[in-house]
Amino acid sequence: MSKIKPSKGAPYARILGVGGYRPTRVVPNEVILETIDSSDEWIRSRSGIETRHWASDEETVAAMSVEASGKAIADAGISAEQIGGVIVSTVSHFKQTPAVATEIADKLGTNKAAAFDISAGCAGFGYGLTLAKGMIVEGSAEYVLVIGVERLSDLTDLEDRATAFLFGDGAGAVVVGPSQEPMIGPTVWGSEGDKSETIKQTVPWTDYRSGEVAKFPAITQEGQAVFRWAVFEMAKVAQQALDAAGISANDLDVFIPHQANERIIDSMVKTLKLPQHVTVARDVRTTGNTSAASIPLAMERLLATGEAKSGDTALLIGFGAGLVFAATVVTLP
Repeated sequence: MSKIKPSKGAPYARILGVGGYRPTRVVPNEVILETIDSSDEWIRSRSGIETRHWASDEETVAAMSVEASGKAIADAGISAEQIGGVIVSTVSHFKQTPAVATEIADKLGTNKAAAFDISAGCAGFGYGLTLAKGMIVEGSAEYVLVIGVERLSDLTDLEDRATAFLFGDGAGAVVVGPSQEPMIGPTVWGSEGDKSETIKQTVPWTDYRSGEVAKFPAITQEGQAVFRWAVFEMAKVAQQALDAAGISANDLDVFIPHQANERIIDSMVKTLKLPQHVTVARDVRTTGNTSAASIPLAMERLLATGEAKSGDTALLIGFGAGLVFAATVVTLP
């Protein structure tokens, strides 16, 4: 018989607060067109993107995260000292070690919170949210901060016609805490590594360091392959998340997919047969694709503008490099 005392946490978990930070510099399509042969009409028709935000030297991954996190903590009505875990999802923090989460935890004033980074691309927020939920139910933390943050302008090849217009910078954060009712549904997540070449970094850091390549590594993708996968396969995953939560599309109030491309969003809405009353996040138009930050940023904006309200039932789904995906149904804070 085991002598180990069982873990004991909260019955369930919920999102208690949300915050976002967008860099001050707004970059219209006209700036992108200075380095690629395209047009504003083509970019809008292909992606829905009109503008994006690019960070200054001072708007680092850590600095943007601290700003977004401070808002989320205030929105949750708790203090930083109560945060027991900090999870940061990012692919654009260029120090292999230490994790940027430790710096953020310290700057926020947490009481030596557990802190670590994860790399799950555009599905990273969903991965972090799932880990936070587990920590709270398991009892290793009462409140966990989940941050999605990117400076993708650092990984953008401005001469790549297929991707130069896509990416933006920003940070989104949520505080996850205890609940007496289930307010974060089961996560449907996974990976399809056989498709990993469809979204990737152009070359490894070691090739750049050794001088084998002169151009700084960037993100590249096979646009059509990614589009087909996102539209057909991710709609299935989204439906599985609804089924796992025990609700139908008619029960939804809000749909917050990863803000990759407005055409993908429109196709998923159609495939899922979402009713007209469901509010659909379209933050991609003015924020671009911010990878791990896109879902919390879109959530924050919907709540701030009143397009969504506290207590709404929302379907979240992220998908991207790996290829990885994560979907769940939540109650909005």
